[in-house]
Amino acid sequence: MTDALIPDPNQTIDLGAEFEAAGLQPTLDELDATLVGLKPVKARIRQIAALLLVERVRERLGLSAGAPTLHMSFTGNPGTGKTTVALRMAEILHKLGYIRRNHLVSVTRDDLVGQYIGHTAPKTKEVLKRAMGGVLFIDEAYYLYRPENERDYGQEAIEILLQVMENQRDDLVVILAGYADRMETFFRSNPGFRSRVAHHIDFPDYEDGELLEISEKMLEAQNYRFTPAGRAAFADYITARKGQPHFSNARSIRNALDRARLRQANRHFENGAPVTLGALMEIDEADIRASRVFLEKLT
Repeated sequence: MTDALIPDPNQTIDLGAEFEAAGLQPTLDELDATLVGLKPVKARIRQIAALLLVERVRERLGLSAGAPTLHMSFTGNPGTGKTTVALRMAEILHKLGYIRRNHLVSVTRDDLVGQYIGHTAPKTKEVLKRAMGGVLFIDEAYYLYRPENERDYGQEAIEILLQVMENQRDDLVVILAGYADRMETFFRSNPGFRSRVAHHIDFPDYEDGELLEISEKMLEAQNYRFTPAGRAAFADYITARKGQPHFSNARSIRNALDRARLRQANRHFENGAPVTLGALMEIDEADIRASRVFLEKLT
């Protein structure tokens, strides 16, 4: 090796300038603006972005340590922002040059596993073809593995995925997502996945105040707003709804607001009197308190 090819250890690199040149800040700012709370998740995404930026700089300067493993696992309850973060991660990976396209394909078991012999491989390969060059997001990934059913074809999809994750990891990033306990069982049953996944990110449930902030952002995006009494009522709704089964964080909040809008529209329609534009924008206490969540508390 000639002296010209040996990296100069005294060479300085402005990582801040590298970060700015990569255009990562707008993506991270959008992540902050889009998602309420989730501080541990946002911090981890920034850490991963910093690591990959440094690895890219090292490679450019002749200090390559080999292609990094980019496959990830997102664990947490429904409605905690896993898909949104996956979209931003695809954008980060694309800006840093780790994937060819700013492209995410989101699938579940039904998109990968067939119903009869010879059906699974073509389905899985078609999904992989669509995702190649970008990110494949597999939600509720543990449903791929059903050991209790000896006729299940999920294992065939798993074998194809593992092969592609290893052999084409420079052209495809796979993110596996689902409940934390079920994903742990899935990884224990399929150690090939665990060995290929470099980054495990846990998504915490939202606090009550964060859910209220999320609800106000959702309403604002649809040109609605709470009245003061409506906001207080919805805060009570959040507390009551979180204590009931099948609560799905922001997803449940979105559904609740859809029903509140329905009740608001019918309240005005049945009243029969002319309404102001402002009134059509407001979700009031009556639109919230009529929820069966409160009715069930009384019975």
